[in-house]
Amino acid sequence: MEQHAVKTYTASIYLGFENAHDNTTHTDTMAFDICREFCDKVRLCVTITPTKFIYVGGWEPGCIIGLINYPRFPSEPNLILRSKQQKARAFSHGMNASSYQQTRSNI
Repeated sequence: MEQHAVKTYTASIYLGFENAHDNTTHTDTMAFDICREFCDKVRLCVTITPTKFIYVGGWEPGCIIGLINYPRFPSEPNLILRSKQQKARAFSHGMNASSYQQTRSNI
């Protein structure tokens, strides 16, 4: 089996599942479906990690979407960053997300 190595860089989207607009709570299945459609369209690899956001007076479930430069589908840093912004907008629209946070590694 031939091995491929690529330079590592990452970007993440932290997404809470509670919608402050209509008091609904989304699920990791919804996040998975949006990620799957997005990855098939742009040929990118993402990870989905369940998480809990704890804040003053409460908490909410959520996930961390990690965009990575994966050797099977290598990308340039600018594509990872552009994809992160597009993915964040897709979550904002598709899940009616009221808040999310975007981060990235130093590229």
